[in-house]
Amino acid sequence: MEKHRIFTTSFASVYPHYVQKAEKKGRTKAELDTIISWLTGYDEKALQEIIDNKTDFETFFAKAPQLNPNVSKITGMICGWRVEDIEDPLMQKIRYLDKLVDELAKGKAMEKILRK
Repeated sequence: MEKHRIFTTSFASVYPHYVQKAEKKGRTKAELDTIISWLTGYDEKALQEIIDNKTDFETFFAKAPQLNPNVSKITGMICGWRVEDIEDPLMQKIRYLDKLVDELAKGKAMEKILRK
């Protein structure tokens, strides 16, 4: 039940929380958008369309232009789970995004967040 609700939640409803989390820690919306683009391949225009259309997370990731090939380098704990051990592919992608947003909010350098 919980998992289904997350998948059908619109990305637009969560995005402002990501922005708020980043800005509260002195980071910018532009940095957040860079992270989202790095992970998914969406450009600024496509990301805005996702938000405007209230696209759910399942569709957000299903239609992502390209999941970053370095996504497997995202490791560690998020919401009590090791992201690399999450078996459900969609839940893992959602938690990858959560992990990147957390790293941004914690002040990690963009080069490290983007696994360069």
